[in-house]
Amino acid sequence: MDISRKKPPYPITPELRQYLRAYDREAPLPVSYTDLKFFSSSFPLLDRTGHDTLWQTVFFEPQALRELSQGLTEVYALLKTAGDLSFTEHLVADRIDYCQFGNSNPFRVRIVNQFNDNYDYFYVKRADASRLYGLELEHLLSPNSMNFLVSGDTLVEEHIAGIPGDDFIRLRLSQPHINQVRIAKEFVKFNERCFVRLLGDMRAYNYVIDVTPDFEDEQYRVRAIDFDQQSYEGRRAMYLPQFFKDNAAVVELCARLLKPETLRQYQTEERALMARRARAERHRLRDLLEVMRQHELAPPEKVAQLKAELNRYHHTTAFDKCDSMGDIVRQNLWLMLGAGARPAAG
Repeated sequence: MDISRKKPPYPITPELRQYLRAYDREAPLPVSYTDLKFFSSSFPLLDRTGHDTLWQTVFFEPQALRELSQGLTEVYALLKTAGDLSFTEHLVADRIDYCQFGNSNPFRVRIVNQFNDNYDYFYVKRADASRLYGLELEHLLSPNSMNFLVSGDTLVEEHIAGIPGDDFIRLRLSQPHINQVRIAKEFVKFNERCFVRLLGDMRAYNYVIDVTPDFEDEQYRVRAIDFDQQSYEGRRAMYLPQFFKDNAAVVELCARLLKPETLRQYQTEERALMARRARAERHRLRDLLEVMRQHELAPPEKVAQLKAELNRYHHTTAFDKCDSMGDIVRQNLWLMLGAGARPAAG
């Protein structure tokens, strides 16, 4: 399936900045994305089996590294504890990785607790408006809370734990202990969430499988980790993970294990849950969509194409009145979640 290889970044508008400030998503940060660009050398980061991960571990001059390490532990405190620095003396940023693959060119920072060697990660990226809308919609409409902060043109994001989708499909999907019916169910729900809120490019390496042991079995949740392609593409199929070829094994699983009425049940369940979340967050969702509607987030030809394709899919002409991708997202939410999910009037 063709997808835009390099989506252009979209700047944060004053209206989006005000939204971020109003909902505590903005905070002054001691380290910026630009600060991390001044590394002196790098080498490929390999996984446990010796394969290239497409990440580079980067190195800095000693004085720069000391300053960065202190600033990055403070960033971690802002992200995790609302800026409580009382515990940061025993934390250290012991590794910084850089990825040139994809749109956001992120840095990944590993923070280590020197008392017990436990570690955690967070990401430093360029703040792209598309990604910010994607993160907020995920926070408001999915079962997953998203933790991130913006400062100027820098975005920091909490690490989303899970097994990368491509690794899970390749190495685990056919293992005998895996509950394939539950995997199929969760993929159907994930597919529905992506389409309702128009999150694109959910190829297998752009989501993770969160596995939780239960008292008799395992529970699974499919979680998006890449939000750069929020309502950017013109083709409707781009917003349905089922149409990406590297998800074919899971799609085959769904077709084999789920009857059509069961599949429709899971889709209805997920829409009902999304509608409930939309009602609970109706004021914040209204504010987000109002800002999004005014923001140019895709070329006009992609907006026109998506309007036409969604009109055909929904058997309506309601998308004709949409002038932007934000308008389209709002209209799709109304049609798929029902009038009860409409954001509150201003």
